[in-house]
Amino acid sequence: MEAKDYLVYIVNEIHTTIVATVDDKGLPVTAAIDMMDSDENSLYFLTAKGKGFYDRLKKRGFLALTAIKGQNTMSSVAVSVRGTVRELGYARIPALFEKNPYMHQIYPTEEAMHALTVFQVYEGTGEWFDLSKKPIERASFTFGGAQEKTEGFIVTDACIGCGSCLPVCPQSCISTLSIPFRIEQEHCLHCGNCMKVCPVGAMQKR
Repeated sequence: MEAKDYLVYIVNEIHTTIVATVDDKGLPVTAAIDMMDSDENSLYFLTAKGKGFYDRLKKRGFLALTAIKGQNTMSSVAVSVRGTVRELGYARIPALFEKNPYMHQIYPTEEAMHALTVFQVYEGTGEWFDLSKKPIERASFTFGGAQEKTEGFIVTDACIGCGSCLPVCPQSCISTLSIPFRIEQEHCLHCGNCMKVCPVGAMQKR
């Protein structure tokens, strides 16, 4: 999938996300926030200007969110995003209410709607994590020009092909077709077991 597909999935398939911001003491604060629309490079949501959430967004200009869909852990898909936000104001509110008509039950009049403002997550990085598949599936994405930060582990040329890493990999995602071995990044849990047991230090954290 492309970045826009992950953003659409957040809006249409999950919708309600848990968003983290940072307060004046540098401590995290979470809130349940509906992601109401998306485009190729953005997520859109709204909040009331009287809320502490609004103040934190204005001061920090940044958030992190996680959206989860599934009946239980082993059937769940999680999408996480870290991104930069900006306030767009009221102009987009009517369109968001049209797309999300339940909002009329919370803010039933046009006067009440003017308490709200729209924010855009316009640049960020994200991760897709699907526990419903065997082996698990993960993918990273960026949008709005953000630089991707690679994580996980790689096998360096120091690998001697001894196989010490194979029995400790919970997802059996180490390929032995050639030496050095190769980690299938799309299935890796980032647990670090391979690095701990490698006798020659061939595993490195990215």
